[in-house]
Amino acid sequence: MPSLGADMDEGTLLEWLVRPGEPVSAGQVVAVVDTAKSAVEVEAFESGVMGEQVVGPGTKVPVGAPLARILPAGAGAGVGAAAPEPAAPAPAAQPMAPVLAPRAEQPPRPAAAASAAPGPPAAAPLATPLVRHLAGELGVDLTAVRGTGPRGRILREDVEREALAAHEVAAPAGLGGELPAAAGRARAAATGIPVAVPAGVPAVTGIPAAVTATGTAVGERRARVSPYARRLAAELGVALGDLLPGPSGAVTAAEVRAGAQAPRAAAMTAAAAEVAPPAAPAAEEGPAPSATPGADGADPMRQAIARLMARSNREVPHYYLETTIELSEPLAWMHARNRELDVARRIVPAALVLRAVAQAAAKHPELNGFWVEDAFRPGEGVHLGVAISLRGGGIVAPAIHHADRLSTVELMGRLRDLVERARARRLRRTELADPTITVTNLGEQGVDLVHGVIHPPQVALVGVGRVLERPWAVDGMLGVRPVVRVTLAADHRATDGFVGSRFLTEVDRQLHTLEEP
Repeated sequence: MPSLGADMDEGTLLEWLVRPGEPVSAGQVVAVVDTAKSAVEVEAFESGVMGEQVVGPGTKVPVGAPLARILPAGAGAGVGAAAPEPAAPAPAAQPMAPVLAPRAEQPPRPAAAASAAPGPPAAAPLATPLVRHLAGELGVDLTAVRGTGPRGRILREDVEREALAAHEVAAPAGLGGELPAAAGRARAAATGIPVAVPAGVPAVTGIPAAVTATGTAVGERRARVSPYARRLAAELGVALGDLLPGPSGAVTAAEVRAGAQAPRAAAMTAAAAEVAPPAAPAAEEGPAPSATPGADGADPMRQAIARLMARSNREVPHYYLETTIELSEPLAWMHARNRELDVARRIVPAALVLRAVAQAAAKHPELNGFWVEDAFRPGEGVHLGVAISLRGGGIVAPAIHHADRLSTVELMGRLRDLVERARARRLRRTELADPTITVTNLGEQGVDLVHGVIHPPQVALVGVGRVLERPWAVDGMLGVRPVVRVTLAADHRATDGFVGSRFLTEVDRQLHTLEEP
């Protein structure tokens, strides 16, 4: 069980992706492990043949305990028979499926008919936890899905295809049947045709007008969405197509916040109803104690973050420095470069700052590494940790490896990929285990200045605020220029203010020496 951060003591094996006796290569993903923050793909450290799998899915394992053994190439004969496989996936890996419309009218399928015949219990469907989660969202029974992946593995496309087929049988085209929003988006992605879906708020019934997955009312009128509501929906991970317009006839921030709270409240209510014993009628009205997470029911991710931050404040003697950087030239370079790039590859200001920090860390290695066993250990490369907020709450800080070797465009691509996979819970072990310096950018949340807390055993964290327009004097002439405030939180055991100030000066210099377009 690998260590995926200083705050990790144990993890839960969710799934093996390789069977005993099959060949593996160094860097190949062989298992999925669940931590307090995310489900993480674990790679093999070396090439060979998968031997005994010591741990089965659903088992909680301390860091450093063996999960499996990799044998030399050619030593796989007879391994498969000796390695037991679980009869069913772990309960932790199974998401709670929503209640959907019955599928009684669906024509019989050969797989379903075969499963109805008496016989030994069928093996669990071969699918990753992410695919199982999607199936739960769409109400798809994985035992009825024919996988098209290697060895019959069920892929995301197989689940979406099954959900689409089920909907087309239950509700003929044009009638607007009961279809979850996720299934509507799957159909829209598969066919390019907008799909009518009901609102995603469980308490709302009798929907007067269907809404497409892009937030447009079906029919002649379009649902208006305020610019702030669009931005808030993107920040909270709320699909505008799941929301109904408010009293004003438009989707506003109030509807977005309600949509963000509804799934969480529904999940908490369902969980409380499942585990709570029947209670006598209450004498007075009031909130049920189980509805609000307390000390015993706190979010595991929040607990992990709390432990790490408490350790940092307890053990690390922080010092803080800040600087204000004028951005006229960097932003002009960015706009010129973006005119030559496809929309999907265009750069945002955060990528400029990340590149500058990576270059500065390479030139000042005293801030790029770890404090372990009362000594500083430099990092083997500049592995830039990026703090990413998750849609369900909490943060992770995976690494962009060797960020100092990447161009701004390449770094932007890595950043976009990292954010997408972090929010889809598809990060890899190496991305969480070895950031050497972390950047947290809260500028998009409207924050001017960030005083961060270092992630042990790292020795530095860079905070980035929002881009502001401020009076700025150049050669005695006063004007209004875009600026950003950048802070450095550093470990005084490893460096002092002199090193930190030179680092921030280098960040400023790097922002003004971007590669030519």
